Formats: sequence, C-alpha cells, structure tokens
Amino acid sequence: MTVAAPSTNGASTTSRSAAPRPVQRPPSALELIRSVDRAEEAPAKASVPSPPPEAPQAPPAGFSPEQLAALSAPLDRANVRQREQGRSRVSYLEGWQVIAEANRIFGFDGWQRQTIAVRCVAQAERLIGREQKPGWGVTYTARVRVTVTAGDLTPLVREGSGAGHGIDVDLGQAHESALKEAETDAMKRALMTFGNPFGLALYDKRQREVSSATGQGDGPQRPGGQQSSLSRPKAGSPATTASPAQGRSQATASTSTPSAPADLGQVPLDAETIQHLHSTLRALPRPLLESLTRAFRKRFQVPEEAVTIADRINQRCHHDWIETFLVQHQASSD
Repeated sequence: MTVAAPSTNGASTTSRSAAPRPVQRPPSALELIRSVDRAEEAPAKASVPSPPPEAPQAPPAGFSPEQLAALSAPLDRANVRQREQGRSRVSYLEGWQVIAEANRIFGFDGWQRQTIAVRCVAQAERLIGREQKPGWGVTYTARVRVTVTAGDLTPLVREGSGAGHGIDVDLGQAHESALKEAETDAMKRALMTFGNPFGLALYDKRQREVSSATGQGDGPQRPGGQQSSLSRPKAGSPATTASPAQGRSQATASTSTPSAPADLGQVPLDAETIQHLHSTLRALPRPLLESLTRAFRKRFQVPEEAVTIADRINQRCHHDWIETFLVQHQASSD
C-alpha cells in the first residue's frame, strides 16, 4: 500500500521503503594519534639514507717491499772503514753513515733515538802524544734506545750499549769526546739488529754479506742454500770457459790496474749478464715487476722523465739489488 504525501509544490509523490544504511563509528582518539604518527614517520624514513656497507679492514702493514729489500741487501764495501785495535784491524761503520742509512730506509720521520743511560766510568791523568804532554783520559758507557715505525704496526724498539774514550789535554774536551763516542757506539749497536746496512754483516768473520771489491765474493743465497739464478753463469760464458792461466792473469790485471773500480757497485756488468737480467725481469708477473721498478727508481734515483729502467741496469750494485729484491719476495711469498 502506498501513501500519498503532500509535496511542497502541491503535487503528490509516492514514497517507497529503502534499505537501512550502516552507521559509521567515528575514529577514536588513539586511532587518530596513530594515523598522524604513521604519516610523519613515512617521509622521515624515506629521507634517511641507509648506511653504506662497512668496507673490510686491510691487515696492518709493516715494512714496505722497498724497505725489506734495502734491509736484506748486502753491506756496501765502500761504507766500511778499518782501524787498528790492539794487534788486529777492526772493520766498522762511521756514525754519520749509519744515521744516513736509517734516514734513507726508515725515513726522516720514521725513527728516533733516545739516550736512556750514561755513566762516566773512568777519569785519570795521562801523558798524550809523542811529546808526552800531560792530559786526561776519560771513558763513558751509554745505553741508547732506537724506535722505528713500521707501517701500521706497533713501533719496534731496540736498545744497545756502547763505550767511548776521550783523550785530550783539556778535561772538558776529553769528557765531550768520550760521551759522544759512547752514544754513537750504543746507537750503532741498536740499529745493527735491523740488518746488514747497519753493520750486522761485519759480525760475520767471513763477511759473506759484504759486497766484494773484486766482484768475486759469495753472492746472496736463496732460502735453502740455492744460489739465485741471476748469479749462475750460463754455459759458454767467460766465467765457465776461462782457463786457470787466464783466471790468474785476469786477477793480476784487476789488482794491478789503478783505474779498476774500488767498489763492487761500480763494476760494470758484461753484456751477457745484462741480457740475462732483462730476460729475468720480463718473465716476472706484472705486479711484481711494477713493484720492483718503483723500488729501483727510488733506490737509484732514476729521473721521472726516464721511460724505462732497462738502460740503468749496468753495474754490479744493480744486479745485487735486483737479486736481493727477488730473494726477499720469494721468502715472503713462501
């Protein structure tokens, strides 16, 4: 049944029954707060970049390959001095030479020395010189600590003890001479523990790790007692074909010729040895060859404008240095 209802404009309309609509509940205060928080957190998360992945830390590095090669190299005979001591002659390095080697190998800021103890152990009047003038004799002992920085490792600390003697007509001058000599002697004994360039090779009575002035001494040996391939003469070379008489004549000529180099490092290499060196270097892996080239340029001060080091390898010191570098690399890789 329909019911007619009056309309506003006087016309009658027919009303039909409609389905009930669900009543929406207004959001609670807690829901409103959470929705606001979510809206504020979304842009904040989008603007904050994610942290980059941590790069793996490289292991701490010690001495560089160039430093290891320098420390393992034979002692240059030209740096060795001799003095009379009692009835024998003693080989030694001068103090300034040792300091210069430390600056060259470790760097001017890579090492330091500290005198930790000094003591005057003797002081007495004595006669000095041929004229037998009255004077003083003084003796000091000292202990010196040397600290060397090796890359990122903990600094290496070495200590040495030494003695110094001062003789002078003036007592103060005698004390000064004795004190300086004691400190220098102690420093050299501390640095000696780092290898041949600081005099370790002189403690060997045969001095096998001292470069020979004639170029015929024992060369550096590879681990296990095998001689390096750079030192082995090839078949047919003068070193293997010379007769005993020729060998004697060559030895006589080398000792009697005034112009012969006094230092092994200045002895020129023959063409066959140079060619053998070039072949050995060309066969090296590229990373090792690049490392050797950089070290060679630094050691022998090759100018930057020089394109190659091949034409610089012409003396015995170059041969010995390359051999020592390769020996050290093989020992570290093993």
